[in-house]
Amino acid sequence: QVDLRRQLISQIMEEIQKVVHRLTTEISHQDVRFQAIPYSDTYNGNIKVLTPSHFLVTVPVKGLAGYREAKKRHWRYYTLQGGRLCAPVRSPEDHQQWLEVKQFMKSLWQWHEADVNIEGDIVPGKVLQVFQKLVENAIRTCHVSGKVSMLESYGSVVWVAVETSACQVEVELVPAVEIPTSWSVKAPWPRCLKRWPAPDRVECVKSFGFDLLARANYHWQLSFCRAEQVMLELLDEDGGCRRKCFQVMRQMKEDVWCPGKRPVLTSHHLQTVLFWTCEKYPHSKDWKVFSKSLLRLVQKLHKCVSQHFLRHYFVRKSNLLRYANSVELDAVAQKLATFLKNPQINLP
Repeated sequence: QVDLRRQLISQIMEEIQKVVHRLTTEISHQDVRFQAIPYSDTYNGNIKVLTPSHFLVTVPVKGLAGYREAKKRHWRYYTLQGGRLCAPVRSPEDHQQWLEVKQFMKSLWQWHEADVNIEGDIVPGKVLQVFQKLVENAIRTCHVSGKVSMLESYGSVVWVAVETSACQVEVELVPAVEIPTSWSVKAPWPRCLKRWPAPDRVECVKSFGFDLLARANYHWQLSFCRAEQVMLELLDEDGGCRRKCFQVMRQMKEDVWCPGKRPVLTSHHLQTVLFWTCEKYPHSKDWKVFSKSLLRLVQKLHKCVSQHFLRHYFVRKSNLLRYANSVELDAVAQKLATFLKNPQINLP
């Protein structure tokens, strides 16, 4: 099953990449602030598989360089439509932040324009409004309307449906400010006295920086996709079975525990459970026996889903399940409990 999934994803990924490359190339021609995503025969860091029918594509922006953390905090009273509020806009959550154009040592003049900028802030909701129009135009201009269609937006998100030879895939297109030169102050990692990953690996991971994603109206969302990918690649240097456990757990999630197009749990949730478990069990001897290792992961997943609480691996104060559907989480928890009562049924 894991091998079949890999083949299916590889086929779908190739088709999605071609579509994304065409669309973003056209978008980049229309607006210099957005980069084209190149086609890649190997790993493409801008395309993440959340489920076999749900992909996340981060579209890098151009013209912002030399990022610095903001030194002063101040209240915002503006609306996206240009009006004024009596009370300030709510503060960012732990995995979010404001973004001011002056935080960059170099910036294109277009980032100072009113279509994306309010009172010096680069506002993600405004960026998404511009980006959505560009996507709509690109679908028409590239003559892919028979294969690609806009989906109704859920909140501040741009969704398209892509017809592939295997199935219809929903793709979330997200503008992203890539900051590869520094690590966010909101992510105090590693934690004290932790043995995993090793110190030299920690420095390697942090050297890949972080991104800010436009997925809300006022606040940019922190993302550590590059760092997480490096951690996945370094998982089993000691010959353990961490990756195999993750792949089997992901397959079980997609086939049995939490199937569907937009499931309450994605591969990113499972990946986070894996990282926390690796940190708790840092020794190679803990990952020699596949069945024990897999059960340990599933037990951790069951605990998180039952409690509706899963800490972000890098931003510990952030709960990745905070806005998840409680009824769906409880249904998954019940399936996990059933599996744990007799795990031999589904173990390979």
